[in-house]
Amino acid sequence: MSAKSNVALPPSATELVITRVFAAPRVLVWDAWTKSEHLMRWSCPKNFTVLFSDGDLRVGGAWRTGMRSPGGEKFVMHGEYREIDEPQKLVFTHSWEDDELHDNRETLVTVELEEVVGGTKMTFTQTNFATASSRDGHAGGWNGAFENLDAYLQSRN
Repeated sequence: MSAKSNVALPPSATELVITRVFAAPRVLVWDAWTKSEHLMRWSCPKNFTVLFSDGDLRVGGAWRTGMRSPGGEKFVMHGEYREIDEPQKLVFTHSWEDDELHDNRETLVTVELEEVVGGTKMTFTQTNFATASSRDGHAGGWNGAFENLDAYLQSRN
C-alpha cells in the first residue's frame, strides 16, 4: 500500500487559512472577488499574468480563470459557486484543468469579508487538499495573489 492511499491527513494538513486586512471598503473587496474586470487585475500569483476570467455569479454558476507563468506555461482553474452572501461571504469549488503538477482534486474555497476599522478583514479558507505539499503550494500562490490584490485595491482608493 502506498503512503498516499487510505491515509487520512489531519485537518490542518488539508486546510489552508489566510487572513489579511485590506485598507479598502468591503464592497470594493467583494467586487474584486466577483467581477471579471477586477479579477483580471490581481487573481494570479506574483509575476504571473491573468489571461481570462469568466464567471456566472449565482449559486450553481460556473467560473473559469486562466493564467500564464513567467516561463510561459498556461494554467486554467475552474469551479462552481456554492454560496453567495453579498458582500460578506463567497463559497466556490476550485479545480485545475489539464495540469499534471496539481493533483486535480476539487477543493472548497470560502472567502469571508468583515468590516473593520480602516478597511476589510478577509478570511480565506481552502479545504480538501490531498496532501500538505499541495496545500503549501496553494499557500504560496494565494499569498502572491493577495499581494497583487492589496496593490490593486490601494490603486483604487
